[in-house]
Amino acid sequence: MTRTVVTQSYGSSIKGVLGKKLGMTQVFDSNNKMIPVTVVSVESCVVTSIRTPEKDGYSAVQLGFGAIDPKKVSKPLAGHYAKSGVTPRRSVAELRTLSAADYTVGQEIGASTFAPGDMVDATGTSTGKGTAGVMKRHGFGGLGSSHGVDRKHRMPGSIGACSTPGRVFKGMRMMGRMGNEKVTTQNLLVQGVDLERNLLLIKGSVPGTDGGLVFIRSAAKKAIVETVKAGM
Repeated sequence: MTRTVVTQSYGSSIKGVLGKKLGMTQVFDSNNKMIPVTVVSVESCVVTSIRTPEKDGYSAVQLGFGAIDPKKVSKPLAGHYAKSGVTPRRSVAELRTLSAADYTVGQEIGASTFAPGDMVDATGTSTGKGTAGVMKRHGFGGLGSSHGVDRKHRMPGSIGACSTPGRVFKGMRMMGRMGNEKVTTQNLLVQGVDLERNLLLIKGSVPGTDGGLVFIRSAAKKAIVETVKAGM
């Protein structure tokens, strides 16, 4: 007897690429509707290493991006790149995927990795805004500014409790560094692909500043449905 089992696979067809955010612009679709897009350059992205379950315990592909002066690379990294047969890269990232065997060391990865209509996740470093108060950082409303109120309009207010527990809880929303953190925006649409210039046009905003490094990979929440036949 043969039965069909439908499973959700999150890693079988996961693709990814490292790129540089160039900025935002706008394009028009077939209905002359304006679409805001973020332009990401993915040229000079190369496979620097392949992880296998037999050797490393998991399946993944290591990607390198951005040219760098070989003199600025440490000797261990220089040996790693020399073993792979690629020139040193400024940034590296690992892409967890079950189809790592489809890649080869030294393979160039470009904009053809994705097609218009694909859903992707974009990971980058958010714009650093320095030290910010609670109103800018967390959206606090502030204190009143009517007659009789001291100059504490932008203060956070009370942060502690009474004698029990007699301390400030960890994670209390207070002033501090804002931005400059790893941020992932999920379920973005690839609006267009420019194969000649190795550009991805992604609908909406992508984390990070212009010129910053971004990691574009297949959307994690868009599972791929596979049909497996199992004998009984």
